[in-house]
Amino acid sequence: MRPNKLPKINCDLGEGVVNEQEIYSWIDCGSIACGGHFGDEASIAFSLKLAKANGVKVGAHPSYPDQKNFGRKSMQLEFGALTASLHEQIDRFQLVAKQLEMPTDHIKFHGALYNDAMANADLAQDLCEWLSIHFEQIPIFVSTGSQMLFWAEQFRLETRLEVFGDRAYEANYQLVARSEVGSLFTTMEQVDSHIRPIIQDRQILTNSGKKIPSRADTLCFHGDNPGLMNFLPIVRKKYWK
Repeated sequence: MRPNKLPKINCDLGEGVVNEQEIYSWIDCGSIACGGHFGDEASIAFSLKLAKANGVKVGAHPSYPDQKNFGRKSMQLEFGALTASLHEQIDRFQLVAKQLEMPTDHIKFHGALYNDAMANADLAQDLCEWLSIHFEQIPIFVSTGSQMLFWAEQFRLETRLEVFGDRAYEANYQLVARSEVGSLFTTMEQVDSHIRPIIQDRQILTNSGKKIPSRADTLCFHGDNPGLMNFLPIVRKKYWK
């Protein structure tokens, strides 16, 4: 049984993955790294050209300014310094997108910033207020049960509810830390067991075995998942075609 509306498939891209071009045939939209954790104008252009050739929508994927740790460690930055970096990253993305005549479909924070903003009410409030001032017309990706969803609604930002199709969840909607065994699903069996209840029942099966409700507008797979091309085409054909 399929729901009336399937979530769109998105992927985090522009992160130096080998054979990135193979991914675009199987996704609906991509979040493109724009210099915080990875990337520059050349890498953005490379990814956007692939997206355009495949009819894939694109959004900016800014992060903490920390290429050393790939944006996957929390940083204690003064908020003005953080938003200055985020603005620079999004501007870089939009500059290249404009040159290629591609609209900005969405904004999605990356890595530790994404996780911190989902859990930290003060950070989420400040980020949503900042987004409402500078990028109010651009939808943002947020997670069910998150502070970002709550504050985005307060500031009347357009949101798209995102669930990760290749990551394990805690019962409080937080992702299982990448340092833990089993936090990243890399096989078809793992991914299928995870996304089936999301698609069919609007529920996430957490690492404790508890099911939590979660509607998904978009389902994310990571471009740097080592098993991505072993399961993504099969998943796409099974549920979307």
